[in-house]
Parts: sequence; C-alpha cells; structure tokens
Amino acid sequence: MRKEILTKREKEVFELLVKNKTTKEIADILSISEKTVRNHISNAMQKLGVKGRAQAVVELLKLGELKI
Repeated sequence: MRKEILTKREKEVFELLVKNKTTKEIADILSISEKTVRNHISNAMQKLGVKGRAQAVVELLKLGELKI
C-alpha cells in the first residue's frame, strides 16, 4: 500500500473545493472553523510544493489522489 500524501481531512477539504464549495461552506459541512479549513489547504499545498489551490487540485488529480 502506498503512503497517502494528504491526511483524510485534507483530502475531504479538497473534494469539497472541487465541488465549488467556499471556505465557509466547507467549514460548515465538516463542522470545523474556516481557519482550520484554510490551514488544511495551506498544509496540503506545502506538501505538494504548489503555490495555489488550483495548482494543488491539478497535482492531486495527476497523482490520483482526487477525482472530479
């Protein structure tokens, strides 16, 4: 089994991002604060070595970590 790049929660956040959810909507859906959502996005972007959310989504799709 290969090592996952993102945590389960980071992946959940990006799955909602690609469904065009806002930070606030994601926070409400996952019952976490907006700051926590932003932290998950930031941590994931750092792990992927990218500078933006869109670039992170592209990388995750390439890696097979995310499905649209």
